[in-house]
Amino acid sequence: MKTPIPTPSATFNRRKTTILAQLSVPDSEYTDASPKGFVDAGIRTLIDEINDREGLVTTSSCAGRVSVYLEGRKKGSGDVDDDGSREVVIQGSAVGGKGGGGWLFVSHDPVEEGVDGGYERLFGLGSREEGLGPRGGIAEERLIHFKFEPMILHVLTTSLQHAQLVIQAGIEAGFRETGAVSLIGRKAEEDAMPIVAVRSMGLSFESLIGLERDVEGGNQQRIPLVTSEYLQTLVRIANERFVENQKRIARFEVALKTAFSPKKKAAEWEDADARRERKREEGLRRREALKKQAPQAQEPVDLGVILQEPEVF
Repeated sequence: MKTPIPTPSATFNRRKTTILAQLSVPDSEYTDASPKGFVDAGIRTLIDEINDREGLVTTSSCAGRVSVYLEGRKKGSGDVDDDGSREVVIQGSAVGGKGGGGWLFVSHDPVEEGVDGGYERLFGLGSREEGLGPRGGIAEERLIHFKFEPMILHVLTTSLQHAQLVIQAGIEAGFRETGAVSLIGRKAEEDAMPIVAVRSMGLSFESLIGLERDVEGGNQQRIPLVTSEYLQTLVRIANERFVENQKRIARFEVALKTAFSPKKKAAEWEDADARRERKREEGLRRREALKKQAPQAQEPVDLGVILQEPEVF
């Protein structure tokens, strides 16, 4: 017998209420840890679908993105603040990424093709010729990455049964690396509220495309390490994967609805004798029904006329 889905706990409902209150803030005022700062428009419908369902609430999400990312400074360099943290100032980029690096370019939609100035300019890079000169006076170099990342979604669930249904929907939709990343409560006395990460590493890819140099005078040079044609190829691949990513998001939404829909009762098993008897009774009922529907003869038939001998000529 199938185990019924548990009713959401009071602890879960309190956390869900808090999260939904944060999401209800207008986009112009809402901020999160992503470089964009608010929920992606391309995933808003899915987020609403999940959050409208009992026992589920999203804690973080990204609809998928292409980005150009500058690594942070190596350990031991840079200014140290009073609290011991290091600050990296990167002109023209979003600062605060992993390791003190920053985003030079971020898009949650396919990248426009044929942009003015080429992709070097769009991604905040200089010219390759600048990097071919003498390396004297260079203090440090930091790598620049081009990345495509598909949708990733974290869903807080109220029970293991809820978590399993979300995992099942994610895997069926093509997000093969979907799984639970937390199975216990934040406190010992709290009920288990698993967090499920819906993700697929198969679509993601990354390539080194340049570096940034510190040169004399406190200036920086961002030098492409690849050709314009190579950047065009990376953008084309990323745009193709955006399309496949959207297909998987749509499949996930359908699979999630199916997973939480009431299941039809399975037909009871019957042996050969029981099936034969059932079929015989069904046949008898159909025959009786046909008899009742048969039309009555309109006039009596004179058998004497029919049996009269034919005349011989």
